[in-house]
Amino acid sequence: MNTNTPANTISRRSLLQRSSVAGLGALLSGLPKGWVGSAYADDSPEVADLKMGIIALTDCSPIVIAHEKGIFKKYGINSTVSKEASWAVIRDKITTGENQATHMLLGMPIASTMGIGGAAVKEMVVPWLLNRNGQGITLANKFKGKVAADPKALKPFVDEAKAAGTPLTFAMTFPTGTHAMWLRYYLAAGGINPDSDITLTTIPPPQMVANMKVGKMDGYCVGEPWNARAIADDVGYTSVATQEIWKNHPEKVFAFTKEFAEKNPKTVKAALKALQEASIWLDDLGNRKEQVDIISKPSYVNCPPEIIYSRLMGELDYGDGRTTKDENYMIFSGRNCNYPQPKYIKWWLSQFRRWGLVEGAPDYDGVSAAVAGTTLYEEAMKEIGYTGGVLDNSTDTFMDGAIFDPTKPEEFALSAAIKNIKG
Repeated sequence: MNTNTPANTISRRSLLQRSSVAGLGALLSGLPKGWVGSAYADDSPEVADLKMGIIALTDCSPIVIAHEKGIFKKYGINSTVSKEASWAVIRDKITTGENQATHMLLGMPIASTMGIGGAAVKEMVVPWLLNRNGQGITLANKFKGKVAADPKALKPFVDEAKAAGTPLTFAMTFPTGTHAMWLRYYLAAGGINPDSDITLTTIPPPQMVANMKVGKMDGYCVGEPWNARAIADDVGYTSVATQEIWKNHPEKVFAFTKEFAEKNPKTVKAALKALQEASIWLDDLGNRKEQVDIISKPSYVNCPPEIIYSRLMGELDYGDGRTTKDENYMIFSGRNCNYPQPKYIKWWLSQFRRWGLVEGAPDYDGVSAAVAGTTLYEEAMKEIGYTGGVLDNSTDTFMDGAIFDPTKPEEFALSAAIKNIKG
């Protein structure tokens, strides 16, 4: 029997082997790159292109730095940063999906999830807190030398204007946001009811100074640099920095719709990893000059760098003769900054309750569990070996001596001396 196979002859076994290899190659070519040669998918984002909304505030820095320095790209994200005109636009663009992630006031995703504050219900998740501290309450120059840090000194002027039928006007940036709650807390600590003693209005952050300049408001609460800018433009001064209301308070968040986060958890985690790297870089004070050079550009904050820089370094000039070296200036990573603490959501709910934004006691545990993206945060940080962010259920103390216990949020809401409870 001739066992030699001619060179131009293909055996049945050889043909099957070649067909199998070709078929496997075709099959693998249709799989994501990370699957090839592996039994498991890699950690590549499900969606590589991520458009993120920001408002012109210093605390958009982690998003901008991660974008400008290519850190998002390092983790597989093709980032686009979209500067928006107002917090309402921020809300609308994340709701419709035009933006997939966003810079947001902490109260906003809570309100959207609950369908309060004039918005339709849109469940959102917060897997990252962007910063602590760094906001302020600005008063018009006419109060200079008369009202410093104590809001009780403001009450006679409020009472006089109300009696004359021309109540004082104060502005915040969004009805359910952080600035609204800081301003309400400050006024109430001075014996002033923000819903009946003054006129409370909503103004986008970059428009605050211009509106005060033309006499449309007597005070406002906003993020930096728009408190420092009022001093530079000689139209107002800082009564208090918000960290004097609540030391090391949470402020802005990085938010997603629940729908997007559930469909694209690896995309979300990739973004968090980039923000972690950017935030550590930002908390090195030696980098803050470069930070300011970047974020001061017209495409971001659009403000002279020197106005932004001083408060980022803790050099707090109130504009009325008071100065201090502020140890609680804006931070982005330290002091367990980024963990999405459920207790903070409970505090916001207690303020929604206090000010009649909800009727009856809200579901403190249910809403906080739904909005706080703790699992996404913990998984992302575990994957990069970061262990600095931990759950915190400790109490917090406020400027008026009130103590918030996250196990008793309803009690905190009802115990306030000035409140507008419904139901």
